[in-house]
This record gives sequence, structure tokens and C-alpha cells, in this order.
Amino acid sequence: MRIAITGHKGQLGSALQKVLAGEEIFGLDLPEHDITDPSSIVETISGLKPDLVIHGAAVTDVDGCERDPDLAFRVNALGSQNIALACGRCGAAMVHVSTNDVFDGRLGRPYYEWDPPSPRSTYARSKAAAEFYVRTLLTRFYIVRTAWLYARGGSNFVTKILAAADKHGALRVVTDEVSAPTYAPDLAEAIGRLVQTGHYGIYHFTNAGTCSRFDWATKALELSGRGDVPVEAITTAEWPRSAEPPLYAPIVNFAGAALGITLRPWQDALQAYFA
Repeated sequence: MRIAITGHKGQLGSALQKVLAGEEIFGLDLPEHDITDPSSIVETISGLKPDLVIHGAAVTDVDGCERDPDLAFRVNALGSQNIALACGRCGAAMVHVSTNDVFDGRLGRPYYEWDPPSPRSTYARSKAAAEFYVRTLLTRFYIVRTAWLYARGGSNFVTKILAAADKHGALRVVTDEVSAPTYAPDLAEAIGRLVQTGHYGIYHFTNAGTCSRFDWATKALELSGRGDVPVEAITTAEWPRSAEPPLYAPIVNFAGAALGITLRPWQDALQAYFA
């Protein structure tokens, strides 16, 4: 299979290249390839004639999106439109990587694949707009929503927590923001299995279980040998941010599990990260 991966230098893109090593892979990333340039990226992808495009490129700085909404929508929304149009032109299927942030976290229960998006932040609205373009422009697509992605070698919540612990010797972490951490190699494996099925639709892939940011941080400190670092549990109201994250937005892997695709518990994945 010929597969183009946008954002191939990122945490998920790097993991996907390992999982899909037996396929013919084409990596598309900055500075060589700009998904916001319609003519260039559409021509590039069309010229590659891929069977599948996995679209992982995005602006993921949630607070940064609040400060520069034009950039968020130009990259996340219109960039995804460009990729979808390219797929339509060359007849490729598309995997669009999305986020649990498209939900507002006010439902009071975990979200299923068919629950309607209700984005609140600029980042969330730009990702929901991206989903809209994919759904309306294509018939052969997988929308894969995930949450709290991390991997070795990337900048993520785990690396920031460890760096802050080493710098300050104590931490304050919110306990009322709840979802599920997702280890990029596990997500890549799930996507690799999904694209072999040809079963198009919307999927929720996170590591199994739920936790708060506080739970995740304390477990990371424990596994990294920093269990003695004191951590104060606080609320989001005590940690002002530019963006307002969904507080309770776990997403249920219902559709993927029906195909036999599941991810291991988040605690096991985190342990593998440190192994």
C-alpha cells in the first residue's frame, strides 16, 4: 500500500512509520510541505498517487490557538480541507486524526463516536471544522479521535511534568480535568489495524481507562523515580489558561472494539514509555 503521512516528523507520525514499515511511505511535513498551500499540497499528494493519506499535521498548542485563531483555522480547518480535496482528486482514502476536545465535557458521561461535537475553545472549533470538511468532501474516510497524546522524544504533558518537577521540586496539577492519556505507539498500532479493515467511519482510540491530569502526573513521577516530589491537587479555576479545556471528556472506543481493536490500559502504556 502507498501511504502518505502528513506531520510525519511528529509523535504520531514517527510511530506510524514504524508500525507501517512494510508499506511504501511518503512523509509530508514542514518546511518542505505546507498543508495550507492549496495548489502545492494538492498537486504533491495527487502526484504521489497514494492509496491512503494519514493526516496528522495540525496546530496542537491549545492555548496558542486562542492567541492566534487565524493560524488555528488556516492549518487545522483549511489545511484539512486541502488534504481531503487531494484525496478526492487521486482517489485515496483518508485517516483524519482528531481530538476529544471537539466535545465540551458537560455531558456528564464519556462520549461515543456518534455524539454530536460541541467545541468550546478555538482549537476545538478548528478541529471540529476539519472533521466537517472530511465528512462532507469524502466518502472513504476514517476520523480517529484521540486524547492527551504523548511519546518518547516529543514535547508533551509527561516531559513537561518531569521538567517542572526537576526545576521546581514541587508541582500543582489540576484534578478536575479528566480523560485518558494515549501513548502514540499504541494509537499508531490501532490505526494500522483499522486501515486494513476498510471499515470507514468515526473511531475513538485512547488507552483504556480514565484519569485526571493529577493522576497522570503522579503516576509519571512515580515511574520516573520522582515519587518523592510533592504534588498539590488544584482545580482548573486555580490554573488560569487562555483556552478552556473540556473538564470531563473521556471518549469511548465502541466502534473500534466492535472490530476487535482495543488499546491497553493507560497505566501499562505509561510504564512502557518509561521502560
